[in-house]
Amino acid sequence: MKNILTSIMLSILLLSSLSSNMLANEKAEANSVNGAEIWADVCMRCHNVRAPSDLSKRAWKFSMNHMRVRAGLTGQETRDVFDFIIKSKTLEDAK
Repeated sequence: MKNILTSIMLSILLLSSLSSNMLANEKAEANSVNGAEIWADVCMRCHNVRAPSDLSKRAWKFSMNHMRVRAGLTGQETRDVFDFIIKSKTLEDAK
C-alpha cells in the first residue's frame, strides 16, 4: 500500500511539472520569421498556399488549428505561421 501511495505521489509531481512546462511553452511569443519559413516549406508540400487576404482572421485561426493536426505542426509552429499570416494582412484586410 505504501508503494502505491508513493507511486501516486511521484506521478502527481511528475504530471504537475510537465503541465507547468507545457503552459510555459504555450505562452511563448510567436516568431513571424519562423512562420514564413514554415509557411513556405510545410504548407506548399500538399497544396498551393492561400494569400493572407483570402480568409478573415477568425477563419485563419480555424484553418491553422485544422492544419496543425493535418500537417503535424507543433503549437509553437502553428503560432508562428498564424503570426506571419496576420502580420501579412493589409490594413484594409486586418479583420
